[in-house]
Amino acid sequence: MAFGNAKTVRTTSERVARRQERTRTEILDAAWQVAADHGIAGLSLREVAARVGLRTPSLYSYFASKHDLYDAMFAAGNRALISHFEALDQPADTHERARAYLRGFVDFCVADPARYQLLFQRAIPGFEPSPESYALAEQAYELAVRAPLAEIGVTDQAAVDLATAVGAGLAAQQLANDPGGDRWTRLVDRAADLILDHAPRRTP
Repeated sequence: MAFGNAKTVRTTSERVARRQERTRTEILDAAWQVAADHGIAGLSLREVAARVGLRTPSLYSYFASKHDLYDAMFAAGNRALISHFEALDQPADTHERARAYLRGFVDFCVADPARYQLLFQRAIPGFEPSPESYALAEQAYELAVRAPLAEIGVTDQAAVDLATAVGAGLAAQQLANDPGGDRWTRLVDRAADLILDHAPRRTP
């Protein structure tokens, strides 16, 4: 009898945990929708709660604070970036692959302005990602920037920094001045060539 009761409690607990996780996912999806409508800094917990049919205080059962919700969004954004690069076509030529990765990074940025603001700009006063979320950002950085450049012998940190600055800068210009167009994104390959042609290379 005691075993049966324990099993029932465990099953109920698992069911509650699954329901809570589903609700967390719904809240996170709603938060991205609100951010898309109002910008990442315009995220309103009241509007997020309304979109999932909750009262605002009920959100704190799922996220301890607004920054906790931002942290979950930051982690989700970096997981999406990792998945984006894992699915990217990889040309056999290493130079072309480096160009493709820079192009892939800029494309990812301009696809979602709110996500770009959260991941690559300090748009939220006082927000710092948790160590767990920041570890995902470091994983994405290694996959998207350092590894493809290292394959062609570019390991100089200044050159790596230049690549990230150029990619983020082209995305920022595109989002700010020609949203939906290609005035700056069409410059990605040219910018990649300039970086790769002048970056110091490690001798094999």
